[in-house]
Amino acid sequence: MTLYDELTARGLIAQVTSEEEVRDLINNGKATFYIGFDCTADSLTAGHFVALTLMKRLQAAGNKPIALIGGGTTMIGDPSGRTDMRKMLTREDINHNAECFKRQMEKFIDFSDGKAMMVNNADWLLNLNYVELLREVGACFSVNNMLRADCYKQRMERGLSFLEFNYMIMQSYDFYHMFQTLGCNMQCGGNDQWSNMLGGTELIRRKLGKDSHCMTITLLTDSQGNKMGKTAGNAVWLDPNKTSPYDFYQYWRNVGDADVMKCIRLLTFLPLEQIDEMDQWKDAQLNQAKEILAWELTSMVHGKEEADKAQAAARALFSGGGDAGEMPSTELTDADFADGSIGALTLLVKCGLAASNGEARRLIQQGGIAVADEKVSDPAAQFPRERFAGEGVIIKKGKKVFHRAVLG
Repeated sequence: MTLYDELTARGLIAQVTSEEEVRDLINNGKATFYIGFDCTADSLTAGHFVALTLMKRLQAAGNKPIALIGGGTTMIGDPSGRTDMRKMLTREDINHNAECFKRQMEKFIDFSDGKAMMVNNADWLLNLNYVELLREVGACFSVNNMLRADCYKQRMERGLSFLEFNYMIMQSYDFYHMFQTLGCNMQCGGNDQWSNMLGGTELIRRKLGKDSHCMTITLLTDSQGNKMGKTAGNAVWLDPNKTSPYDFYQYWRNVGDADVMKCIRLLTFLPLEQIDEMDQWKDAQLNQAKEILAWELTSMVHGKEEADKAQAAARALFSGGGDAGEMPSTELTDADFADGSIGALTLLVKCGLAASNGEARRLIQQGGIAVADEKVSDPAAQFPRERFAGEGVIIKKGKKVFHRAVLG
């Protein structure tokens, strides 16, 4: 099986501009390809997994990855999949986030000896002269075609700013620039980026000739991408300080029955033959598949030791052992207790189980919170300081989220 065939079998490829040429490039290790990452946070999320594992797969076959940090495009904000405008970040924020991304990417991509590159589009976008850009690039874009692009449709009713309208041009210019300066001949990205990415391919061919060999691959449909890496409205981060290895493991252990085999195909490096056999699993065997998925991905991000610890803690907890040793925990201090007790809403927010008092109140009113195996029904409930001494107290959110609160 060729690399292209494997990517197809894993369900990774959504659309390509020229299948025959793409096959030849990646199967023979001749692709220098880029994937862009806008630095909107100080950590990558589980939603970036498809891109990171694709880069790893392509690099293993001799292709050269370019991790493009969107230091310039982040200052504009991608409207794709958005109903509102993204938060504007400072250059200092963006540079900090880029450094965090690099440390996490190094777990997937080998940057040694020129095997991969990391570049920042701020290095060329922020130095562009606006009038020169309009003259060089503007004539290559039809406003009518741009407005028909999927990436803008969701914003038209709420209002699309001129700032965001320029995002397609900036992203297209990235490919055009790297094609000329870095020999980048292929771009990869989510299927929701198809319009933006076609803009780059078209710009190269209009400026440099229709015989210019530049390819585009898009991966993963919007619905799958949005489903992956989010739970209860919160991102599942790759940074262990934002999502603990235990919580990371638990997220993947708790994927739906209908999604587990799809995730194993897309995200793990297990042989397809083994996955094909697992496709026949049903009922209780699906729980084993979920454990395999959770362990493989946790090991990839946090290492085998952390994956083993998270799996052992999860098994002990669900078998009734109640071992909270590796469970995520929060240390409470004397300052958290008013008159010797802490309120239920404050406790949930302090432990990161709710983003606000309002969310905490809703969770309690919906019957979703238990403290020390006792359901909390009153949002005004108070818990005395001494309950959190020693081993602390286990808080259960829903059926599958556990957290330990202990007096520090």
